[in-house]
Parts: sequence; structure tokens; C-alpha cells
Amino acid sequence: MRLSIIIPVLNEAAGIEPLLLRLAPLRARGAQLVVVDGGSSDATLALARPHADQLITAPRGRASQMHAGALAAVGDALLFLHADTLLPPDVDELIGAALRSRPWGRFDVALDGAHPMFRVIAAMMNWRSRVTSIATGDQALFMHRAFYLQAGGFPQIALMEDIAFCKRARRLARPACLRQRVLTSSRRWEKHGIWRTIWLMWRLRLAYFLGADPRRLAQQYGYRKQA
Repeated sequence: MRLSIIIPVLNEAAGIEPLLLRLAPLRARGAQLVVVDGGSSDATLALARPHADQLITAPRGRASQMHAGALAAVGDALLFLHADTLLPPDVDELIGAALRSRPWGRFDVALDGAHPMFRVIAAMMNWRSRVTSIATGDQALFMHRAFYLQAGGFPQIALMEDIAFCKRARRLARPACLRQRVLTSSRRWEKHGIWRTIWLMWRLRLAYFLGADPRRLAQQYGYRKQA
């Protein structure tokens, strides 16, 4: 089973090359690296090109970019990876083992900040995900390619595409909830404040479940309005 790692990027020049270099051992073992750019205005494309198997462009937005990457990928298994998230070194073996019994799954997550509250936030994210079978993109969603297509792919919405996909996917099968952790950036919490960010995320998630327009929620989250 070949693994395709799909990485949506937008102005990630500061971190894309170190990320892809960390993924080089996986690439040497046969994993395909697919970088999907959403219109970067910095050096992201130039820095990524030597280290990716495919470098494509798509309309800006994680849902659009990840779906384009999934369609371009050649692997039997897909892993959707945020550019600020680091994987366990044996992630290909972990995914291969998990997909022998479940068609999709996710990892537990840890935040890279030093504040003790980040451990609490990560523990709550992991517990909530295990109970509800709903994961966020920070948890590195993975699945059989055929299952991704069966579940309809990521809906083309401006925010909450990961939540929406998981709601579809769990109707078909429960996910594999791996206890091995991916390490993701705490930069949003550090920039905007821990409690303020927690409140914002819970408020947006509640608004989404109550039927709010994802485009309006994306603007509240801090995404610039798309052309």
C-alpha cells in the first residue's frame, strides 16, 4: 500500500522546506509528497519544488486544496497534513497497520508550546475526538483513497471542512483513533491568547452546528475574504 501525503500550503516559506526535509525518509520508503499551493505570494513554491513529488495549485482554502491533492495523488492511502504539524517517524507503518482494520483514522495530537495549558487543550481534543469520532485537521486525518471518495471528499466550504467530512465518514465506519501523537503548532493560541482562542473555537464550532454560514465563520476565524 503506497501512502500519499497531501499538504495544503499558503505563504509557508518559513517552514515548508524544513517540513519536507523531515518527510524525506518517508519519501525514500515510497511515500508520495503532494504539495498543494493556494496562491502563495512568498517563496513557498520555489522552496517546496525540489522536495515534493507533485506540486500543484488550487483555489485558496484548505478544503479546495486538499481535495485537489487527493485527486492528484497516486497512493492507495491518503494522509492530509497541515504544514505546521510534525508526524511520528514511523507514520507509514502506523497507518498501514490501522488501515488493515479500519478504513480511516486520525492521530492523537500534542501542542508544541511550553505553557501547561497546552497539555490540557490537547488532552481535551483527543478525548472529544475519541468519544465523537470527529477529528480536526490538526490530527492528521488518514484513510483509504477509495473511502475518501466514498465519503464524498472534503466539502468545498470555507471552514469546518474537517468536521463536515468526519460527520460523513463516521456514518460509514468508526475511525481508528491512534494514541501515537502528531505535534502541531501552538502559534495561534500564543498569538491571540489561550483563553480567547479556546472561546473563539468553541463559539465557531457551535455556530457551525447551528447552521451558520462557513464563509462568515472563516472571516471570524481570521481568514481573509477570498476573491
